[in-house]
Amino acid sequence: MPNRLSLLIVVSSIFFCNSLDGQEKNLEYFVSAAIQSSPLLKDLQFQQQSNLIDSLRLRAGYGVQINGSSTNSYAPYHNGWGYDYAITNGTNLSELVTFSKDILRKNYLQNQYAAIRILNDALRVNGRIAEQDITRSVSTQYVIAYGSYQQLQVSRELTTLLANEETILKHLATQAVYRQTDYLSFLVTLQQQQLATEQLLGQYQNDYALLNYLCGLRDTSFTALQPPGIQPYTIPSLEETVFYQKFQIDSLKLRNSDAQIDFNYKPKVSVYGDGGYVSSLAIDPYKNFGASVGLNLTVPIYDGRQRKMQHDKVQIDELNRRQSQDFFKTQYDQQIAQLFQQLNTAEKLIVQSNNQVKYAEALIDANRKLMSAGDAKIADYIIAIGNYLNAKNAITLNTVNRYQIIIQINYWNKK
Repeated sequence: MPNRLSLLIVVSSIFFCNSLDGQEKNLEYFVSAAIQSSPLLKDLQFQQQSNLIDSLRLRAGYGVQINGSSTNSYAPYHNGWGYDYAITNGTNLSELVTFSKDILRKNYLQNQYAAIRILNDALRVNGRIAEQDITRSVSTQYVIAYGSYQQLQVSRELTTLLANEETILKHLATQAVYRQTDYLSFLVTLQQQQLATEQLLGQYQNDYALLNYLCGLRDTSFTALQPPGIQPYTIPSLEETVFYQKFQIDSLKLRNSDAQIDFNYKPKVSVYGDGGYVSSLAIDPYKNFGASVGLNLTVPIYDGRQRKMQHDKVQIDELNRRQSQDFFKTQYDQQIAQLFQQLNTAEKLIVQSNNQVKYAEALIDANRKLMSAGDAKIADYIIAIGNYLNAKNAITLNTVNRYQIIIQINYWNKK
């Protein structure tokens, strides 16, 4: 039985080392990979490029437009039968090149350009918020995987400790210093710890694989994770955060839309012209080459007060925007204060858990010395080891919780 246990420990250690091949990776590596592979961020970038093309199209659309047209018809008329000749002229040929151009106020075109700029600003802000979402998501999973790794390390430490003590206890049991039942109880504890280590290894592998999945990484290897090293950022004012900028851009959108309503009710003027060949082939068709020019003017007079209705609708949207902005400010201030309270509590719990670990380590050392002399109770030694494991896991859980809180704080403090 002891030989089998020793072999199991060696095989487990080899498997663990092979599983965690390669160099350690840090949080920055995974966040950077996730941002670079994010389809959402790429989509937002493509939308900005598309909007730049729309800006060029807008300029081109209000320039001179030139088109060619050809209209040709023949209506036979014989013995009084056929379409009215006065209308059809029998034959009509029209081969023209036409041009047209809207005459716009300069402010109208500038307002159109401003709408595209605001849209691109909104996309940039959405991209920064999306980066924050990605960073928070990846950081959270990284911390979870890091916590699993720390628990695995503690479990491996205890497994090695128990395996070493098993050899000593077996020798003492053969000399009748301890009962055989004491040895078997200790052996069961060792086997349970080995099983827990294997389960924690599987949990760490799952958490690590999910981290790769979130980052869009094709990697089946498992490396040791470095400490996240996350610290809370300096708290900026709400008006400096990217989340508040979203409300500011919404305000600019509404102002732009409100101005566009007035521009739509301004008189519209366009000039047009054409040149080419138009003939019925009736009289001197070779002389029917010519040209024409014209002017179109549209002046809005009355549309049932729709203009005021549109302005009222924009005003309602602005009131709704302000209310959402005020509510967000209240939530932001309260959430930041609450997060710092939670952070303070988590840090106090870490200090307390560290103190417990010191006492648990001292108790294990004392029991180990007594057990070597045959003066310790196996049950007391097992309880001491359990207390040590619980204290170490408490540190890991509180450390993970601390990191999670800091991740939330840093998420809301993005400039």
